[in-house]
Amino acid sequence: MKLLGNKVAFVSGASRGIGSGIVLGLAKQGASIAFTYRSSSAEAEAIEKELQSYGVKAKAFQLDAANYEQTEKIIQQVIADFGSLDIIVNNAGITKDNLLMRMTEEAWDEVMQTNLKSVFNVVKASQRQLLKQRSGSIINISSVVGDSGNAGQANYAASKAGMNGFTKSVAKELGSRGIRCNAIAPGFIETEMTQGLSKEQKEMWLANIPLKRGGTPEDIANLVVFIASDMSSYITGQVINVCGGMQT
Repeated sequence: MKLLGNKVAFVSGASRGIGSGIVLGLAKQGASIAFTYRSSSAEAEAIEKELQSYGVKAKAFQLDAANYEQTEKIIQQVIADFGSLDIIVNNAGITKDNLLMRMTEEAWDEVMQTNLKSVFNVVKASQRQLLKQRSGSIINISSVVGDSGNAGQANYAASKAGMNGFTKSVAKELGSRGIRCNAIAPGFIETEMTQGLSKEQKEMWLANIPLKRGGTPEDIANLVVFIASDMSSYITGQVINVCGGMQT
């Protein structure tokens, strides 16, 4: 029996990398999937077809998750199309790395809007449905740098630290209604984004990881599936690292 049969999941930012790994993991466990992409329509269409090959309903929606009006409209459309909303995964995110002295106001604002405001938008727009159901699992994809910080990533680290605080607050607000909210904090994950790093940069990362390897999108997806399922029904308000021991 699949862990997520008859459940509906909404995943933002799922056209590539960790996001695509998450939707595939959820679909393999029987969840119907509504997922968003910002601009990669060809990739989103390919993922939609791959998800459907697992025998689940799947649909891609183009969305700028930093825009509340757009987000509310898409969430309502998802509820109308799928009939419910059981799992929310906030994965939309970008980086605009630079040392603070060189970081522009635009780079700060864009990262905050995409990484942090989008989480507010999705949860706010979904809250009425979750409260009506008196159930739901909200999962925010954070980062280990939200706790540790990282030189050259003041904007990104601040957005993820904000996400962690938001996660704990929502868990306390909605727990009495049977709604759980947790965050997953990946460490060094091998994706398209990390393929551009030099050999020296990768070796520097790996030297600080006890397991001596980078993670995979599947490593993140496995934890998403667990937290989305009823097996984790007593877990809420947590920020869980998936980092090979790097943040220890």
